[in-house]
Amino acid sequence: MKIVIAEKPSVGRELAKVFGATTRKDGYIEGKGYSFTWAFGHLLQLAPPQDYGFIGWRKQHLPMLPAKFKLAVRKIKTKDGFVEDPAVRKQLDTIKKLFDDATEIIVATDAGREGELIFRYIYYYLKCKKPFKRLWISSQTDEAIKDGFRNLKPGTDYDTLFNSAHCRSESDWLVGMNATQALSISAGNRTVLSLGRVQTPTLAMICARFLEIKNFVPQTYFQISIQLTKDEQTFKAISISNYKDKTEVEAIFNLVEDVASGFPIGGNITAVEAKPRKEPPPLLHDLSSLQQEANKKKGYTADQTLNILQNLYESKLVSYPRTGSRYIGDDVFAGVPALIDKFVNHPDFGKQAQFLQTISLNKRSVNAKKVTDHHAVLPTGEEAYGLSPDKQAVYDMVVGRMVEAFHQECLKEITKITIQSGTTFLANGTVISSAGWRSVFNETEDDKKDEDNAALPKVAVGEQLPIVEKSLLEKQTKPKAMYNEASLLKALETSGKEIEDEELRYAMKDSGLGTPATRASIIETLITREYITREKRNLVPTNKGLAVYEVVKDKQIAQAELTGQWEKRLEEIRTGASVKDFKSEITEYTRTITNELLIAGATISGKLEEKKAEKV
Repeated sequence: MKIVIAEKPSVGRELAKVFGATTRKDGYIEGKGYSFTWAFGHLLQLAPPQDYGFIGWRKQHLPMLPAKFKLAVRKIKTKDGFVEDPAVRKQLDTIKKLFDDATEIIVATDAGREGELIFRYIYYYLKCKKPFKRLWISSQTDEAIKDGFRNLKPGTDYDTLFNSAHCRSESDWLVGMNATQALSISAGNRTVLSLGRVQTPTLAMICARFLEIKNFVPQTYFQISIQLTKDEQTFKAISISNYKDKTEVEAIFNLVEDVASGFPIGGNITAVEAKPRKEPPPLLHDLSSLQQEANKKKGYTADQTLNILQNLYESKLVSYPRTGSRYIGDDVFAGVPALIDKFVNHPDFGKQAQFLQTISLNKRSVNAKKVTDHHAVLPTGEEAYGLSPDKQAVYDMVVGRMVEAFHQECLKEITKITIQSGTTFLANGTVISSAGWRSVFNETEDDKKDEDNAALPKVAVGEQLPIVEKSLLEKQTKPKAMYNEASLLKALETSGKEIEDEELRYAMKDSGLGTPATRASIIETLITREYITREKRNLVPTNKGLAVYEVVKDKQIAQAELTGQWEKRLEEIRTGASVKDFKSEITEYTRTITNELLIAGATISGKLEEKKAEKV
């Protein structure tokens, strides 16, 4: 009997359905020479400290550095404390019996780092020695599943993927367990103060931004605005200088030669610059970019978007969701024209899909070298019907982005006119000559909407134009915006560095905090720990979160860039880098942060009391 193990029951049932296996058993389905069983996500986890003899939270135990990690059955909380989950134990017994009787084991957990970890932990816990094969697919369509089973890979091909996942798991245990106990113990054990390899630098980013805004002192400055006219067309120009002194700006304002002051010709054109610009289409979506779009457009949390996308994947409507790639290979691109054809009757994107049939598709998102485990998120082309509003919204974001990504460039002409009258003014204008990919959603650029003129008249250097109106503008400098989930996800990609260029930001993805698949859970963890809260769409630190931040902000555990470097190391392990070197470095890192926190934690009680007092 061939045994297929999926990550969860719904996927196991779907695989069984594709193969025509219909005999339901307790914990598996069999038929056609196969048995399809499943995990419930992570059935096993690294054993807690007490399993290594570290009983109770004591300073003398720290740092806890197990010589060899053990696996333990997932536990649930009861009135008697934490006990083994009986449902997990029962399913493990079922899987063991199936493995013992198997002629072949096929791994069908999610094709990614965590999916590999889920299976390997079960495999090693059950002390199974049989070889296994790997199903590696990027969509759940019947054809993709059948094709995947025709092209099973040797399990050993994914040893380095497991090494990366296992190192991530162990490093999170070492940093999280030791840092949490160190800070909590030195704070007097009054409360559990959870810290983590990724969650703490993420908290630090949120707190630092919050305090920067709180302490921001706005500065008043002045600008002069003028309106000029030519051939009955009026346009706006703004002084290129900002003025802090009101007396100074008023004097300059009086020098501006406007019509009301008796100057029929008041603005001298000193420079005209008109440049054509080609704006390339956006890259295809990965999980992170889709979460950002869903948060901006619909206010969905990162976790909501991931769950919706996972459901669409299991419903065969989109490709693998937990991808960190925004590219596809040439093999996938070969099928894109036929895929686009399936959307010619789409109510929103049908006309653009029809247009794409008449042109050469843009290949900006086609680069096999930038595809790792899975390509960018694409629709599968299966018919979507009866979707709930939230599923429809996310599905349409995937379809719309596909149409955008393979569309033509947006062609613009950007004009800048420099005018002299008392001071120097600049008029900006952007005219779109061919909307290209921007015609898909018909959205305008967010930045500088209020500063651009919709159109500018044709003018020449040396011309003098009437200034029909002038006004003095009083403005104030503004702080950066609070983090919301979209902007935080964007910042996590680059360990907090502010990079707008999407390709450059993508190039740094392996040095970001966490992975696209884990960032939603990081945010949810911080909320569960009561370190941050959602206020409308913003992520705001609580007093508890700020108190923890004040203690750890200068410590290694809070350094986003350092943590990003560890993520890059984990990706390097996936491609064959030394596991031994990484473990040695993370052990030394653990020693350092544990000692730092044992010293620093003595101040946390006072910080918590201060924050409580502030709240009162």
